[in-house]
Amino acid sequence: MHPRIGRYGRHARAIRKARAQAGYGGAVPSPVSRSLLFLDVDGVFIPFGGPRQHPSYPPTPAPGASPLLSRVDPGHGPRLKALACELAWATTWADDANQYIAPRLGLPQLAVVTWPEATSAEEEQDERQGLHGKTRTLVRWAAGRAFAWLDDEITSADRDWVAAACHPGQALLHRVNPAIGITEADYLTIGQWLDGVGPGAIRPDGL
Repeated sequence: MHPRIGRYGRHARAIRKARAQAGYGGAVPSPVSRSLLFLDVDGVFIPFGGPRQHPSYPPTPAPGASPLLSRVDPGHGPRLKALACELAWATTWADDANQYIAPRLGLPQLAVVTWPEATSAEEEQDERQGLHGKTRTLVRWAAGRAFAWLDDEITSADRDWVAAACHPGQALLHRVNPAIGITEADYLTIGQWLDGVGPGAIRPDGL
């Protein structure tokens, strides 16, 4: 979702914190050639199409935690860890993704991309192009490394912009259906793309 517009009021404090931070994110991109996989939360791990329930972790959610956390399927954790890439959160949940989502997936603490306040010129340009609020920051954060991005709000405008931007690595911008969340077909697409990305690949790709 858009870094400056949260779906849930409980994320407001995390978003304000992200705005106050300079730079591209909570970690410095590694110089190694291993691909990055940027992960959204809402619409990806929390589907909006139905009340599918999964065992919660911990059994009693922390006070103030989202009731939608019961929709997070713990089975996604092993699938993500099996992918040949480095995982990072790219979500307005910010650090809350490590507090509430990662334990349910059995994941370690991941790097968290934070969203700097866009300049007015960039903001106006992005709006004219129909560009998602995350796109520019993720390209900067990747710093030339090949990256894939899972999100429910990606459009052709984002893919076209990344393909035309000065990004020397390959890129896969993959939209997840928010009604059902990430599926086996999505994992297959990501896995096949990662298998085809070799060190030194310089051609931007997008689906």
